[in-house]
Amino acid sequence: MAETLDETDILLLKTLQKNAKLTTKELAEAVHLTPTPVFERQKRLERQGYIRKYVAVLDPEKLGLGLQVFCKVKLQQINHEIAEAFTRRIMRVPEVTECYNTSGAYDYLLKVRARDMKHYQEFVLNILGEIDNVASIESTFVMSEIKQNSGIYIP
Repeated sequence: MAETLDETDILLLKTLQKNAKLTTKELAEAVHLTPTPVFERQKRLERQGYIRKYVAVLDPEKLGLGLQVFCKVKLQQINHEIAEAFTRRIMRVPEVTECYNTSGAYDYLLKVRARDMKHYQEFVLNILGEIDNVASIESTFVMSEIKQNSGIYIP
């Protein structure tokens, strides 16, 4: 049975989403507690899976990966074995930063980062083009990013 979160837990989660580099002392000040209970709460939230991991959000432009593409993939046929094979292959592709199994006209939505159009073309031909059962690919190129938030909305 999942434990309910109180206001302090929620404030702690919101604060960590804004800046996961805060020390326990800084977190304690933000949630109006002493460091020991904050440390214990944070560890409990990690154990319970509310906090999956801590990451640094990098700037893709500075890393030479300025082209962002949403790629919709339709498979010729789909069953458990074909879906497993597709997802195992995609998990090993570094250009794919996110992958979603979707309903509708396409089976998968991929978020892809590439250096430029040539790099993306090579990705389509040499990676996606080599995967069995890929029937069609539709690419949508991001012209500008309006809103990007790695955090989760917590009411």
